[in-house]
Amino acid sequence: MKRLTSIALTGILSIGLLAGCGSNGASGSADASNSTAPASDAPSAAASLSGVVNTDGSTSMEKVMGALGEAFMEADPDVTVAYSGTGSSAGITAAMDGTADIGLASRDLKDSETGVHAITVAKDGIAIIVNPENPVADLSLEQIGQLFTGDITNWSEVGGNDGEVVPIGREAGSGTRDGFETITDTKNACKYTNELTSTGEVIANVASNPNAIGYASLSALDDTVKAVTVGGVAASEDTVLDGSYAVQRNFNFIISDSKELSDVAQAFVDFATSADASDLIKNAGAVPLA
Repeated sequence: MKRLTSIALTGILSIGLLAGCGSNGASGSADASNSTAPASDAPSAAASLSGVVNTDGSTSMEKVMGALGEAFMEADPDVTVAYSGTGSSAGITAAMDGTADIGLASRDLKDSETGVHAITVAKDGIAIIVNPENPVADLSLEQIGQLFTGDITNWSEVGGNDGEVVPIGREAGSGTRDGFETITDTKNACKYTNELTSTGEVIANVASNPNAIGYASLSALDDTVKAVTVGGVAASEDTVLDGSYAVQRNFNFIISDSKELSDVAQAFVDFATSADASDLIKNAGAVPLA
């Protein structure tokens, strides 16, 4: 099911005024020509931003996009940011065909996805989640793969209660799924009980089933599920940034190579990749690069 969220966020843009003025020498000795400012120093107003920035793609990036968009749009009442959560592959396609100014992908581009380029705006850990009633607290990367491929079918095999493992995952084309399966070396081998179309649905399914296991963006976690450590390392901002947490991926803006961004879309990209956005990204649960 295609999930659509529109974010229309407004605020105020400070307009800088530059005023030039002439300078006089000693009293009674200034040349008259120096008393008039050059035309280039005349007061002028910077044009405010206006228009629509259409973004489309990864549902895992929703919180980050909300935080970035809100802060950016506080600058100008005439800008609208529209966000459509359709999944990473759909977002890449939208950037390719021009239906979105900025595609959103929680995975890197494939060799076959040409005519666009990726700009990484943040990193994200993919948390391995179980039901809070599950006593299992730590899994190796190999065990995680085996739980999803069916090589391990009972939780008792990894120190849990006697119960059939219920793997929950995302739909084909999801950036979260692609990242998870690439890292765990399980591409085309996972045997999902349910394949769902959003991170929120995965979390809800795991929260409702004591034998379920799933994966979700670190930025989307809540206290209805439990994130296990992977090889003894918990998913956190520090462990994602330093690379010690194994299950992580990039949050990318996807930009067309052939279509120039509008002024407002370019300004948004510049803001999102600046140090000014770091705290916003961090507070949204992802890991800033700057």
